[in-house]
Amino acid sequence: MLVEMKDLCKDYPQGKETVRVLKDICLTVEEGDYLAIMGPSGSGKTTLMNMIGCLDVPTSGDYFLDGENLLGVGSNRLAEVRNHTLGFVFQSFYLLPKLNAVDNVALPLMYAGVPKKERRERAIEALKTMGLGERLNFKPNQLSGGQCQRVAIARAIVGKPKLLLADEPTGALDTASGNQIMDIFDKLNADGTTIIMITHEQEIANRAKRISYIRDGVLTDGRREGEQDA
Repeated sequence: MLVEMKDLCKDYPQGKETVRVLKDICLTVEEGDYLAIMGPSGSGKTTLMNMIGCLDVPTSGDYFLDGENLLGVGSNRLAEVRNHTLGFVFQSFYLLPKLNAVDNVALPLMYAGVPKKERRERAIEALKTMGLGERLNFKPNQLSGGQCQRVAIARAIVGKPKLLLADEPTGALDTASGNQIMDIFDKLNADGTTIIMITHEQEIANRAKRISYIRDGVLTDGRREGEQDA
């Protein structure tokens, strides 16, 4: 089991009161799975993704990632987990405007201490996988939105993460570019990458093997691939 959450809760102070944003979340994701999480604005889905991605810490409950319980571990260890186990794709591409595609993709490898030559070789390989072999030296303002997102995906997978987290990955794209991105996700999953994706769009969620729904901080497990919607 790659991801296992047991009775996970997250509270935030709001004035003199405490608001529970996530309520007894139980979630399991096996290696090779492809999960979409859907929910309305304010449902807690981004908070849940931040918990999965070790960008925030739960108030209570257990969170096992690749067999390690991360509840209560220090910020340095969480940073190591983010750098070595997780890859992130966001709605906003978060590419550095002054760097070209290769240097943007190589950035997490620099933080991981990978030698410069190997960083560049792996970044180029990842970009070629995304169909951007002729755009290696282009900066973000020279690329289309879909191309920028492919650079962001290359950056997310260059470290060969066990788990790819995608938060509204097609939200800033037109339909054609969004479909291209989803085709890439389908191939990554077919090649063995585990994916958890947040989306508002049912059509995008239907590309996953499994859909879970969150509302008012409560997560409900949905259908698996091949099952019919109720």
